[in-house]
Amino acid sequence: MRIDRRRIAVAVAGFSAFVNLYAPQALLPSLAREFGTSAADTSMTITASTLAVALIAPFTGAVADVLGRKRVIVTAMFALIVPTIMVAFSPTIHALIFWRFVQGLTLPPIFAVTVAYVGEEWPPAQAIAVTGIYTSAAGLGGFAGRFLAGVVADLSNWHLAFLSLAVLTLVLAVGVATLLPTERHFVRSKSFLASGRQMLRHLGNRQLVATYAVGFGVLFCFIGTFTYVNFHLAAPPFRLSATWLGAIFVVYLTGSAITPLTGRAVARFGRRPLVGGTIAIWICGLLVTLAPSLPAIVLGLAVTAGCGFLCQAVSTGFVAMTAQEGHSSAVGLYVTWYYVGGSAGAALPGLAWNAFGWPGCVATVVLTLILMGLIVWRFWTTPVVKAL
Repeated sequence: MRIDRRRIAVAVAGFSAFVNLYAPQALLPSLAREFGTSAADTSMTITASTLAVALIAPFTGAVADVLGRKRVIVTAMFALIVPTIMVAFSPTIHALIFWRFVQGLTLPPIFAVTVAYVGEEWPPAQAIAVTGIYTSAAGLGGFAGRFLAGVVADLSNWHLAFLSLAVLTLVLAVGVATLLPTERHFVRSKSFLASGRQMLRHLGNRQLVATYAVGFGVLFCFIGTFTYVNFHLAAPPFRLSATWLGAIFVVYLTGSAITPLTGRAVARFGRRPLVGGTIAIWICGLLVTLAPSLPAIVLGLAVTAGCGFLCQAVSTGFVAMTAQEGHSSAVGLYVTWYYVGGSAGAALPGLAWNAFGWPGCVATVVLTLILMGLIVWRFWTTPVVKAL
């Protein structure tokens, strides 16, 4: 059986970006104690990176449309190593937040351009399945980063946890540089200005704009849930350590298991019914986390993770296939709104946490999911692309 190096490289790229992006979540209670900061202030270590991603993503698309896909992806993966090392040596919470922001600047060239690569290098029917593989690997990376950080921090300290992530990032960068073929179907934009004009044309496509709004909601809900549940589970009666908080993110593997089936699910149920039903199940999973039982909370988080990854895979694939030109800029705009949503998800539920605790966070996320469902039903009218 012939091994598809492209699919492996795409998976490794997704894993690499997300192994770093959310790693501090399992350490948030520990960081709050060490630096003497509140839950909302400590969550800025997440907000800083997601905000940086949102700011740089559109420009990433324009650069990749001119310079090419592999060149941008590999360069960014090696650049990511530097701020990851600097995070490990941060002496204050402010320094830590700064270097997390710099980390965020290096991430869109990895995952946004990888999605554009998929949209161009595979036929549409296969692109859905490959996007599912990418999203699955990203979910595995998200779990691995949190779990590795939590275990190393408990065995040693959080400084060594981030150094371990830097070493892992170097290995992954070498892997992608070796395995990812140079793009074959890439059509170079004539200039950065031309790519910018393409980006503006994307904003005239109401289905793309609606999908950007859905992307905003997906990460808002994810970050709002998986940031503040750490404080909920670190407090009485659960009192979980950093290792166990990292282990809780094994629920991300639910998403990793589901997303490779995205193409078949879209072909069978249709895009709108699939995402609408998924959002309904997502809400049920969140309500389960209100139970005063750790197994019930883990079950609810597993449902939440699976539903979130499925929505993300469908949305990302829709963007890559719908854009008729400037695929990187189209995906870049999606990534911008996705991570603007993540930044809001790290901040706004904090207000609900301060006022009402975990139930307030859940209520905020449920309201966002309802709005997402309404947007999907109103605007996602494009015929389903059949998958293999």
